[in-house]
Amino acid sequence: MLTGKQKRYLRKEAHHLDPIFQIGKGGLNENMIGQVKEALEKRELIKVHILQNNMDDHKEIAATLAKQTNGELVQLIGNIIVIYKESNENKKIELP
Repeated sequence: MLTGKQKRYLRKEAHHLDPIFQIGKGGLNENMIGQVKEALEKRELIKVHILQNNMDDHKEIAATLAKQTNGELVQLIGNIIVIYKESNENKKIELP
C-alpha cells in the first residue's frame, strides 16, 4: 500500500503524462488488462482515460483495473485513472 506522501509524489509525477489507454463502451477485457500490465512494467506510472460512451461506474473500473494488474490506484479524477506498479526490471521511480 502507498502512503499519502507517496501518492502525492506520484500524482505530481503523473501530471504531465498523457493517457496511453482508453476504455470505451466495451469496458475492460483480458486483452486490455494484459496491455496495461505490460505498460506498467515498462513505465511504472500510467494514465488511463475512460471515454464518455462508457456507462460503467468509474470507481469500479479503476478498482478492477488496479486489482487485475496488481497495481496501486493513485488517483481517479473525472475520467482519468492514474495507476502505479513498481517495475521488476525497469525501475525508474524512487518513492519518498
